[in-house]
Amino acid sequence: MKQIKLKGKDIFNGAQLLGPDKVLILQENGVVAGIVADSEAGEDVQELDGILCPGFINTHCHLELSHMKGAIPEKTGLPTFLTQVMQSRNNYAGDLNAAIDAAEQAMWESGISAVGDICNGTATLVKKQQGRMYYHSFIECMGVAAAGANGRYQYSMDVLAAFREINSSRHQCSIVPHAPYSVSTSLFELLANTPANTPVSIHNQETAAENELFQQKTGDFLAFYQQFGMDVSGFQPSGTNSLEAYLPYFSQNKILLVHNTFTTEQDIRFAQQQPVETWWCLCPQANLYIENRLPDIPLLRRLQCPITLGTDSLASNHSLSIWEEIKTIRRHFPEIPLAEILQWATFNGAKALGISDTYGNFNIGSQPGVILINQESSRII
Repeated sequence: MKQIKLKGKDIFNGAQLLGPDKVLILQENGVVAGIVADSEAGEDVQELDGILCPGFINTHCHLELSHMKGAIPEKTGLPTFLTQVMQSRNNYAGDLNAAIDAAEQAMWESGISAVGDICNGTATLVKKQQGRMYYHSFIECMGVAAAGANGRYQYSMDVLAAFREINSSRHQCSIVPHAPYSVSTSLFELLANTPANTPVSIHNQETAAENELFQQKTGDFLAFYQQFGMDVSGFQPSGTNSLEAYLPYFSQNKILLVHNTFTTEQDIRFAQQQPVETWWCLCPQANLYIENRLPDIPLLRRLQCPITLGTDSLASNHSLSIWEEIKTIRRHFPEIPLAEILQWATFNGAKALGISDTYGNFNIGSQPGVILINQESSRII
């Protein structure tokens, strides 16, 4: 079988930059055959202007909201943002499938190979049946009233069943809670006891109002519930931040905590004491878009939290590009080595989604896709 030999300004293998004197060798089908010194690579080596890197892993996306680009103003705060999503997401007069197709194409062209995608219905089912990119569909369940927990759970289980019928090695799915402020204790219990359901994903501490709700049942979410006629009379504040209230439900599972914009050191140390494999997903451009604030990334690094990257949705971002997320992090935290952030974007994301045998690295036998990174852009090769 003919081999493809690629040499860039450097090679990132999922863990470290290897230097400019290495050549990546692929089989014609994209399977990695090895990385060798350029003196051993022989002829027909393609020299490229940039860093060679495994395809990016976008661990948090809402592809089903791709029709909402530019529909919601920036910096409104999360409760207002959620209100506008709920009021306008079903008012789109255009072709929803075309919007989803365009968003996926842009992700592909920017070098994303695999996606952890939030689903509230089956809008992305047709796209995922095509099987070009790897998807883990997180079927999102929500409901604040304990009395409605069984019905909400069954609806989401029906959606999950539809996604489980996708016959592809490039797709997995699980049922997950939306966020601490939108899931009752009864619904948390149902979700936590769902068998063969991993990993779990949850929007975590994306706004200060979430922690305030759990500390003392005050703040902006009360007006949000009232506006939509949601009965939260049964909600009892835990007197703690939200993470301490829900994380113990998911003992012995793997959980992807998404956003973490208002996560504290106490929250992280609590999570580290639980029997839960915890991953911390950052979506910095969405955090700036909605709350105009970034997570405490230096704190996460200091406490050695395993980090992944996501894009959130086009309702809360100007693009679905992991490289743009990396550029945002580097602009605000220039002290973080590029190789460390690239690991978040590749191997860590693959490990969190359970696909590191194939994606996120250049180990022999993997098939992660190859991208070329320069200062301004990333693109699939």
